[in-house]
Amino acid sequence: MLPRLLDQPLRRLWTLDTFAYSLRVFIALVGALLVCWQLGDMAKLIPLFLGIIASALAETDDSWQGRLKALGATLACFSIAALSVEMLFGYPWAFAVGLALSTFAMTMLGAVGQRYATIAYATLILAIYTMIDLERHDSVALGELWREPLLLVIGAAWYGVISVVWCALFSRQPLKLSMALVFRELGEYLRLKALLFEPLRGLDIEARRLALAEQNGRVVNALNQAKEMIFRRLEGQRSAHKLNRYLRLYFIAQDIHERASSSHYPYGELAEAFFHHDVLFRCQRLLDQQGRGCRSLARALLMRRPFEHGQSEQALRDLSASLDYLHAQRRPEWRGLLHSLDALADNLATLEHQLSGAQNPDARDEHPDSSLYDRSPRGLRDVRDRLLSHLTPASPIFRHALRLSVTLMVGYGVLHLVHPAQGYWILLTSLFVCRPNFGATRRFLWQRIVGTVVGLVAGWALISLFPGQLIQLSIAVLAGVVFFASRTRHYIVATAAITLLVLCSFNQVGDGFGLIWPRLFDTLVGALIAGLAVMLILPDWQGRRLHRQGAETLIASVRYLREIVSQYIGGKQDDLDYRLARRNAHNADAALSTLLANVRLEPGHFRKDAEVGFRFLGHSHTLLSYLSALGAHRGETRALADDATLRQAAEAIGDDLEAIAGRLRERGTMPALDDAEARGLALQAQAMEESSEERRLLQTQLSLISRQLVALRDAAARLAAQEG
Repeated sequence: MLPRLLDQPLRRLWTLDTFAYSLRVFIALVGALLVCWQLGDMAKLIPLFLGIIASALAETDDSWQGRLKALGATLACFSIAALSVEMLFGYPWAFAVGLALSTFAMTMLGAVGQRYATIAYATLILAIYTMIDLERHDSVALGELWREPLLLVIGAAWYGVISVVWCALFSRQPLKLSMALVFRELGEYLRLKALLFEPLRGLDIEARRLALAEQNGRVVNALNQAKEMIFRRLEGQRSAHKLNRYLRLYFIAQDIHERASSSHYPYGELAEAFFHHDVLFRCQRLLDQQGRGCRSLARALLMRRPFEHGQSEQALRDLSASLDYLHAQRRPEWRGLLHSLDALADNLATLEHQLSGAQNPDARDEHPDSSLYDRSPRGLRDVRDRLLSHLTPASPIFRHALRLSVTLMVGYGVLHLVHPAQGYWILLTSLFVCRPNFGATRRFLWQRIVGTVVGLVAGWALISLFPGQLIQLSIAVLAGVVFFASRTRHYIVATAAITLLVLCSFNQVGDGFGLIWPRLFDTLVGALIAGLAVMLILPDWQGRRLHRQGAETLIASVRYLREIVSQYIGGKQDDLDYRLARRNAHNADAALSTLLANVRLEPGHFRKDAEVGFRFLGHSHTLLSYLSALGAHRGETRALADDATLRQAAEAIGDDLEAIAGRLRERGTMPALDDAEARGLALQAQAMEESSEERRLLQTQLSLISRQLVALRDAAARLAAQEG
């Protein structure tokens, strides 16, 4: 009876993305604690704990083979860093130079890839952990240079072994979590898209479009994360049946995203024309039901339950009946709008088919081109080229590397000038707080301070209430688990937990109460140095990059358009080139949304461009929606193969978009686009008389895109003028 009662709670716990991570940390910390307890040498516990924490921070998602290789590289970096700190610890000038050079080099590794950036960042953390541990001993005897580095690396290796074994035993669990996140975000996107069809006058459509654009960024990030996870596990294992299942689910999610992000007509005009009819309500209800279906699929993946999707079928029939009724009215002023609604209904029916196919993805036909684009470096030459391309002050990575190096140098100088107790916590605080942009730094700065204060108060209370050694060590272990469970979402809680771990651990080899005020002082000083550095040393104000990112967004859309046009000429083919162009367009849209979110957090003077930027985002996302509709309705027929006039219109649209992007990047005068409006109206008129469904949809969408160019040009002109 008891196992049955515990089954559902345990299953739900297993579906939390931080549960496995926290459980691995718990096993590692408890293992180190038991060994030190058995040996009766609690002095070894602190370096072992610090090594475990650094290794857990260096963990990257991978197959067990990839994780084993990453662990080898991590331990090598950790060993070199710890030994270097030991050898230079007594030579301040040499230590300062080494600290600056190593910080710059490690941060620049972020240009190679996220995996390298994670390992490099954790190596810097371990180097400072080594300084903190050495400070407890005041000095290091020549014959004991190996002792502290060895303990740190042993702790790191212990967690690394647990991580590799875990990856081998539960290799598909991260994939389930990642794909569930994709469908959960898609469900929210469909819910927000449904709100655009709400048949009410006076709605703030622009605000709803903006919310949809921001959610699109979250969908894109989830898709990118899922793709990387699948790629790492499928590499060299293409015949693995169960892994291919997740690849098919990923392609289903991609297709759903393209259809969900499609727009077939300005929603305001549809609402005005059909205000007294229920067709828009039927569209809204169907989209909402499909969003619920995506969220149900996410739950089914996590809970290992069969996914049964049927709640949208009635909504689809109701929409079809509503359209039949409107067609029966034979009102000539509705003809163009009804064609767009027919295309919309066809799109939603195909989306419904894709969602139903997720019930049994193994039954889905193999994707004609199931290759995934590998963004990891291809050899040493590629690594070198990526690093060299970022060795310029224009690169945000270069700016952050230089800023962080100076920050740690200044912190090192301050601790030697003031000689505070436990002064190396200044460097650790600066490393955690100093982020690539001002908005993130400000957020982490105040959260770090608040979390430290909370942790110190909690530590003082718990050490006073529970003086027993075993209880305090148990609190330290639990605090370490809480840190890793909350560090990505609740940084205040994570900071309080790691502060509590430090106090309880150091109290076993000294006076934990004596660490409270130094820890608070060092946190304030380190946060102040990091805050000043991000404002004064090559400040990377995000608002100054808006025009460049806006231009990149338009260029990515142009490439997507041209790839779509080539498919209308040569026939539908979901090959890698098409999927890459589509993904890059959505990535650029998501990057612009993220950039604007960071601009919101900057000081008032630099935040002035945000409103103009959000208007541009709304228009550029509308453009992407029209392009997605074109891509979603690609057929096997080649509608542009024999129509030179329509091809020229598509090419002219691409040229106009490139002209806007070029002027925006240079902050120049925008092109006049005298022909855009006339071209859009001509295409719309042709669509009214066209008999072929595919050609009519192509003409309608090109008309919408062409008419959107004027609004995009005006938004780009305001953005360029505002920044200028």
